[in-house]
Amino acid sequence: MNATIKLENVKHFPVLLNEIISIISPLYGGTFIDCTFGQGGYSKKILEKKNNKIFAIDRDISSLKVADEFKKKYQSRFEFKNIKFSEISNLDKKINNLKGIIFDLGYSTTQIKDLSKGLSFNSKGKLNMKMGFNNISADDVINKLGHKELTKIFKILGEEKKSNIISKKIISFRESKNIETDDLVKIINSVKKKNFSKVHNATKVFQALRIVVNNEISELINGLINGFKLLPVGGIIVIVTFHSIEDKIVKFLFKNYSENKNNSRYLPQNK
Repeated sequence: MNATIKLENVKHFPVLLNEIISIISPLYGGTFIDCTFGQGGYSKKILEKKNNKIFAIDRDISSLKVADEFKKKYQSRFEFKNIKFSEISNLDKKINNLKGIIFDLGYSTTQIKDLSKGLSFNSKGKLNMKMGFNNISADDVINKLGHKELTKIFKILGEEKKSNIISKKIISFRESKNIETDDLVKIINSVKKKNFSKVHNATKVFQALRIVVNNEISELINGLINGFKLLPVGGIIVIVTFHSIEDKIVKFLFKNYSENKNNSRYLPQNK
């Protein structure tokens, strides 16, 4: 029996919601930037206090529907921009009394359940993974790049140990047909042993594809740098990461900015 999922009925519960609120609540009575608005879980909780204001950002155009509902309810206490969070500096002139910035780097249940986005292993059809304002799709990566390029992507961005073999299988498979989402899952499963853990065999490859399609590394670095520039002394940046690459970037930047000196020629001078 086939079941149709209505995305508006899919609920997403923000990760570490209570923990994040406990961190930022001492600063209540000002403006907070929600850099990954999604379904609005963090924003809604913060806006429960009527002396708070939210500027929300999300590159996913599907967030507009939720944002419109928030605007109707919270009016002047809520603003939304359909932009990438690397463009956070565009909000500069509009923000008063900024107290905190929140980045939740995961994907919402709604996004994963939307099979047209291709984030789920259960997706069918053409590979996608685009979250908005993209130059390429997962289809471009899988069906156009060569063996060496694919191997590097899977190994570096996905930390996939079988990256070389998977890449060879992809090159061989696409000689007969264009690889779609379910084809890619089958290719990965044919290389990796049956997995009895909760982690799907395709997790690391899908992670790598998502990162490269959405330029997530550059987005994160620029988003954090521009966030640090925007935040006044005493403000807080809270970041929820989901894999080691994100974690390393966040820790490096936090260390750099907390030491009151510039350790890298690749970062702007601290002021």
